[in-house]
Amino acid sequence: MADIRTVMIDMERGADYAIASMLLAEDDGLYTAVILSLFSDRRAGPDDVIPGDSDDRRGTWIDAFADEPGDKHGSRLWLLERAKLLPETPLRVREYVEEALAWMTRDGVAKAINVETWIARNHPVGVIGALIEIVKPDGQVTRYKFDKLWSAV
Repeated sequence: MADIRTVMIDMERGADYAIASMLLAEDDGLYTAVILSLFSDRRAGPDDVIPGDSDDRRGTWIDAFADEPGDKHGSRLWLLERAKLLPETPLRVREYVEEALAWMTRDGVAKAINVETWIARNHPVGVIGALIEIVKPDGQVTRYKFDKLWSAV
């Protein structure tokens, strides 16, 4: 079964549906699952520091329909929206990406998820890129590269 292909434009404009020959494009669901997992806001934990002057812990509506009680969807990348580009920032980005995609191995969608992050650009604005490698149960590997997964505002 195919999904409507969702594509990430950038952090400022978000995601949109792809068009192919005047129709909504389809994909196998894996790319769309990655996009929704990374760019939906996971509810912040009790120890997370919320950026700005807000006490909004966010979260996504899909948590209300979780198959497992307490299952959380999305990522905590949003917690880094006011972070500075420090040597540990790419490590936190990788941690949040791995956390957001961990459901794939729990649910048998993937055998393994490998994430590599790097500082893609430091000046004038810091940018972190990521390479996500998904090893499917049959051993087939799918890679997604995000040249601008996170940027310092």
